[in-house]
Amino acid sequence: MGQADHHKPLTLRNLQLTSPVALAPMVDYSHSALRTLVQECGGTGILYTEMLSIRRLPSETARHCPLLVTTPREQPLFYQLVGSEPERLPEAVAKVHTLGGAGIDLNLGCPAPRIRKMGAGAALVANRERLGAMLKTLRRETTLPLSVKIRLAHPAGESFPSFCKMLEDEGVDLITIHARRPGEKFCRKPDWPAVAEGRRVVSVPVFVNGGIFSVDDARQALEQSGANGVMVGRGALIRPWLCREITDALQGRETVTEYTEKTVYFRFLSLLGERFTARQCLDRLKYFTKYYSKLFPFGHGFYSKIINSSSMEEAEEHARVFFTSQQSY
Repeated sequence: MGQADHHKPLTLRNLQLTSPVALAPMVDYSHSALRTLVQECGGTGILYTEMLSIRRLPSETARHCPLLVTTPREQPLFYQLVGSEPERLPEAVAKVHTLGGAGIDLNLGCPAPRIRKMGAGAALVANRERLGAMLKTLRRETTLPLSVKIRLAHPAGESFPSFCKMLEDEGVDLITIHARRPGEKFCRKPDWPAVAEGRRVVSVPVFVNGGIFSVDDARQALEQSGANGVMVGRGALIRPWLCREITDALQGRETVTEYTEKTVYFRFLSLLGERFTARQCLDRLKYFTKYYSKLFPFGHGFYSKIINSSSMEEAEEHARVFFTSQQSY
């Protein structure tokens, strides 16, 4: 198995990526403000929306659904769809076209009970016939690049490599593999070498995901998996500039930063305020701070202040006090 050339631009149908690094779709996290923050830090080749139901998407608008809030700068943006009913896909795909999506991702990894109960997410992998119908319908309804994100799982009666090959044969243009098996928690070390079993049998790009919190993690994941790129999730919540650092390292550049930990946090506050209601802003700030606070020796105290804030004004004041105290260390 040859190693991928990460200096060479990747192309998904007619879409050329500027970086082999993607920001993962994450429920409650990968909204417009975070996507913009990470993109401004640099280094992202693909952005993803949060998970969107194919049942609700056709009738929803950005005015009433914060998941659909976006800006023209957030490109290329793939819309992640979740569902198990092929007959609902044409309307959902048409809506993505209307919204100007650069690509479509079918969620095949979500383990949440409510998603599995409707036969979607990770449960769709176990239903080979229905999954095939979903992919065929998607490929028929759009010329946009199609991607999927899977775990180290496969339908009964198939091997993991044959499952990956089936995805390619059904028209998938990018396969992202989260290097953990169904049910494994984030605390478990990802099995990056196992990704290679799928990578070696397909010709479409494969991204490796799971446990990537540093440039060194990204290098090891790529070396052990043979993947063409990486997808960064929680690592980008702790360090929104991580995609930039990884891309620069892979493409042979030194990272020159124009921001500080404080300016990034307050930029995030600003981006939230430009997009969401006060309640939505506060909720999203609390989610983000849970991870961003891990940067600091006494970050748990900072997070405690933010999580107990009852308004954005109160949270912002706590943040100012905290970052002022950081300057004294």
